[in-house]
Amino acid sequence: MVQVKSPYWQKVVDDAQKHPAVPGLETIPFFTMAPMEAVTDSVFRRVVAAAGGPDVYFTEFTNARSITHPKAKFTVQGRLHVDKSEKMPVAQLWGDRAIDFEAACFDLKERGYEAVDINMGCPAATVVKNGGGSDLIRHFDKAEEIIVAAKKAGLAVSVKTRLGFNQIDTFEEWIPFILKQDVPLLTVHMRTRKEMSKVPAHFEYIDRLIQLRDEIAPNTLLQINGDIKDRTEGLELVRQHPGVNGIMIGRGIFENPFAFEITPKEHTLDETLTLLRMQLDLYDQFTAEFGPMHFQKLKRFFKIYVRHFSYASDLRVALMDTTNTTQVRELLDQFDEQWAAQKASDTIAITTK
Repeated sequence: MVQVKSPYWQKVVDDAQKHPAVPGLETIPFFTMAPMEAVTDSVFRRVVAAAGGPDVYFTEFTNARSITHPKAKFTVQGRLHVDKSEKMPVAQLWGDRAIDFEAACFDLKERGYEAVDINMGCPAATVVKNGGGSDLIRHFDKAEEIIVAAKKAGLAVSVKTRLGFNQIDTFEEWIPFILKQDVPLLTVHMRTRKEMSKVPAHFEYIDRLIQLRDEIAPNTLLQINGDIKDRTEGLELVRQHPGVNGIMIGRGIFENPFAFEITPKEHTLDETLTLLRMQLDLYDQFTAEFGPMHFQKLKRFFKIYVRHFSYASDLRVALMDTTNTTQVRELLDQFDEQWAAQKASDTIAITTK
């Protein structure tokens, strides 16, 4: 059995073993949903949970400095909000100052968080320009200072990073360095910052990462991220690369909201549109509590639910022209009526032949 120094991540590993046995795997990997800006908030996490969620959720990216800054701390309340019905997520922080991470982690501990993940892989130009995310790959000393500072609150501190900034072979120095920082979990997005998501993930380096982990920090869990669409693909990747402990899925959730379900199955249009209606309801509740959210950001989710059926493109186009949730619901009601009529017409046509 995998042994982890962190009680938090040990429980994640142990709980994953309670899932049904998987042929060809002695140890079942845990699955997590990647932190995604303007995506993995409390609203969407609850929708994914209803569809059969992962073992662990991560919050949106949160600037460590903003959590305790007197002029910014109230603006991040929505990002850090966790509904009482949710599993407590891992807080994902980015920044470039150790003092900010120290203060933020103590604050998060008071909020009930048990684990923090340090973003050392985000390729966004704004984040890199401010010394955070993947820019830390170029500053080993600063990365170490941040990890040390974050640990002072006593939370489980993990790291998410990439293979390198510009060059892939950077990982031969960078990954060993991070492994020596005694973190319970290391998540590696299998691309460089320069590559963004424009090339296939470099799965060919997974075995080398496993070798480095086993040699340097055998109690550190290794999680792989990049180009993994669902649980089935994740399990196959672990079969091919024994030693991987966890699988993180990001953009795959936009192709299939049921990506994490234990036993994959076909889902009806009614099921997917029910998830959309759920998200609309939670969105309205969230807005009422934390203030207006940008409705435009909600539109990015429509394609998750409205796809792979007749007239899907027409419905998506109509939804993209809406300006509020009331209009969305009205469109869905109209679609339901038309869809029911179409199905009835098809049934009649088949019966009369």
